Amino acid sequence: MISIITAIYNLKDMNRLFYECLKKNTYHPFELIIIDNGSTDGSLEYFQSKTDVKVIKNDGNYSYPYCQNAGIKNAKFDTYVFMNNDIIVSEHWDKHALSIMQENNLDVASCVATDRVENEDATYLSRKRWKHIRIPLLTIFGPRYWNLKLMTKLMYGDWKLFNEKRFAQFGSSVCLGISGSTVIVTKKGIDLIGLWDERLQAADFDIFMRTKKRSIENGDIKPAQLILGVYVHHFCRLTTKQKYPPFKDNSKLINIEDKWDVDEAKKLIVNSGLKL
Repeated sequence: MISIITAIYNLKDMNRLFYECLKKNTYHPFELIIIDNGSTDGSLEYFQSKTDVKVIKNDGNYSYPYCQNAGIKNAKFDTYVFMNNDIIVSEHWDKHALSIMQENNLDVASCVATDRVENEDATYLSRKRWKHIRIPLLTIFGPRYWNLKLMTKLMYGDWKLFNEKRFAQFGSSVCLGISGSTVIVTKKGIDLIGLWDERLQAADFDIFMRTKKRSIENGDIKPAQLILGVYVHHFCRLTTKQKYPPFKDNSKLINIEDKWDVDEAKKLIVNSGLKL
């Protein structure tokens, strides 16, 4: 059983599609914990109307890692899935991902996504294809429910078949890396590397760095891995035109370079596909 933790600010139609796909395609029992950062478009009320959703209402807009830690504190299961709300999942994504994590003895992993797949060339092509679909349709129609579904259809054709072919191709293969749109961490993983660093908005990058460093120094955890056969669609930059309220915890946020020495960071991210 899993605890899915997702922070939101508006985008009601996207939130609806996200929730519907989770309900349809998730195999294991799960709880969904929504951290609302002051939505004004009905998103808060939408999730509050769902009896199977736990809603935490913040008193303003807080940074990504702050919200993830708030979710952990309210979670009842021992596997945490930190998800963006602008994604849709594939059928039985969780069953496959957890099985592959167990097979590879992983405590931190990510599903691959539109903006992060098996290698740089494939990632470039995926991002390019999605950009050509996303930009004109979002510009004309915006993030409406029917338009989000249309964009996905244009990207993949048959979503179920696309994912079946991908799983058949990659199976339980993994590679070094992390994708911030879906990060899966076991309780053991949290116990070893700690909570999200609330000083860093780029906290998924930091999670990777901490797993890699600890794997070298202690050997009790493997570096974060990408699960190549399990794919989620990430709408990518769906919210760039939204005007967000400033983070209430903005005064304590720092840059990644303020925490990690550049030379050390470069050594840790070798072959991970990550860049400073």
